[in-house]
Amino acid sequence: MPDRRGYGEACAVAHALDAIGDRWALLVVRELRLGPKRYSDLQASLPGAGPNVLSRRLRELEESGVLRRRVLPPPAGARVYELTPWGAELEPVFRALARWGIGSPVPRRGRLSADSIMLGLRTFFDNEAATDPARRWTALYEFRLDQDVYRLRVVDGRIEELIRGDTGGAADVVVAGSSTAVQQALEGDIGSAVTITGDREALNRLLDAAGARV
Repeated sequence: MPDRRGYGEACAVAHALDAIGDRWALLVVRELRLGPKRYSDLQASLPGAGPNVLSRRLRELEESGVLRRRVLPPPAGARVYELTPWGAELEPVFRALARWGIGSPVPRRGRLSADSIMLGLRTFFDNEAATDPARRWTALYEFRLDQDVYRLRVVDGRIEELIRGDTGGAADVVVAGSSTAVQQALEGDIGSAVTITGDREALNRLLDAAGARV
């Protein structure tokens, strides 16, 4: 007897939707693309998903093999959720969905989580521009959005690394502010609510390469 929640079909697309097709499921996965998060972190990033819904989606995604739980080593000792290798293979799906969604004839509304902002910056970054020697540059960026810290590294005009967490070392440019203020800055509206220290030219190059879209 097929699962009452599922499609009851052997089609690979139907099987994929059985795993990630429920509401909030893909957004839970989105929030884990840059690394593990605690339940409280996920709750803060997805305030529209009530505790019962979020707990259910996490359980279902774990049962489907998309994510797993583990305990961080001391001194943290926190229980976190992270993508399995199979779950991480959804990365090109997210990039395709983002590029498709940005072209929607219906205006986008609502908030963007800190991870969404940084992932959007990576998705719309023009790596092909690196074929032009005049557009190649190397820089390390640090973004401080609310309580989260991100490091983005560009090498010869291509994004080589985007991670969540403070890995130490001096960045060429640091951008700090609320998620909303930094989002506006990445869209070209740099207001007083955003603090920028370091190489402004490197930041301008990043904004140009990302097409000022998140």
